[in-house]
Amino acid sequence: MDRITRVRKKMQQASLDAVLFYKPENLFYLSGFTGTTGYVLITPSDKYFLTDFRYFSQVKEQAPEFELVPLDYAHPVRSRIEELTRGILGFEEEHMIVEMYDELKETYEGELQPMRRFIEELRMMKDEQELITMQKAQDIADETYMEILEIVSAGMTEEDLAQEIYLRMRRKGASRNSFETIVASGVRGALPHGVASGKVMQRGELVTIDFGCVYEGYCSDMTRTFALGRADDHQREIYNIVLEAQLAAMEVIKPGVSTQVVDKTARDIIAGYGYAENFGHGLGHAVGLEIHENPRFSPLCDVPLKVGMVMTNEPGIYIDDFGGVRIEDTVVVTEDGYRNLTHSPKELIEV
Repeated sequence: MDRITRVRKKMQQASLDAVLFYKPENLFYLSGFTGTTGYVLITPSDKYFLTDFRYFSQVKEQAPEFELVPLDYAHPVRSRIEELTRGILGFEEEHMIVEMYDELKETYEGELQPMRRFIEELRMMKDEQELITMQKAQDIADETYMEILEIVSAGMTEEDLAQEIYLRMRRKGASRNSFETIVASGVRGALPHGVASGKVMQRGELVTIDFGCVYEGYCSDMTRTFALGRADDHQREIYNIVLEAQLAAMEVIKPGVSTQVVDKTARDIIAGYGYAENFGHGLGHAVGLEIHENPRFSPLCDVPLKVGMVMTNEPGIYIDDFGGVRIEDTVVVTEDGYRNLTHSPKELIEV
């Protein structure tokens, strides 16, 4: 079933006469359009792409199956919607600005119906082509990691390393980082989101790097922690606890298992070693066109896993005045378990 057919099926179930989308990731998902400004309007019989002069050629090239509806000062989106549809119009409540809602409410003769995560629910399960693209995005990150292990050294700054990661991913075909690269060395490793700073990395420190890239619209995400020089016993102990938790969580990932259960599996292991208070974030999240999607591996998220969901598994331990360890892979849920998209080694590497 293609994506537009799935949308129309959901429309029918929700008793909607038309649906309007404008979040860029959702426009790409539905049409292939990679620009920044536009609207997709879908009815039971038609599909329209509404945009202005800047994107006419791009829509004709990237979304040829959609009827192009020009927007301009004399024909703003609200007037075009009035011309194209009637009845109950669903809109993305999480993304529509108040000004646009007020304008539509004033001019649209039908009923406006907010939709929450309408397309995002469809995007949870990736199809075969999406998985091929995501594997390529992850391969770029994996190859980059193995290369930077050859060049990283004491005396480099965290920002130096982040720049090397970015440049190498771009040379391999990535369009950009999927998020701001985290490089947290030494005591800064206690910061789960410690983006790269001007700190000079020193021998004897653990270094956590969390990074990914965007390839043909899709994100990759991975984290590794390595040692500059020899790791001491405490560093090795913390690392092995995190690795044990990560591997245990992997083994329970399969269709039908609650995201809450996967999170608890890793969390219980870390708590059993006395570090419950040092693991304060969820175990992971879905990845796709956005770096953070739903569902989540979290104590607060109870969603059964389904085939095609792509999830991160990233336990960590963070200790003030010591540093931290996080290990993250990205996996796809399969019919009999999971497939790991991340292929970099996970044993503690000393460089």
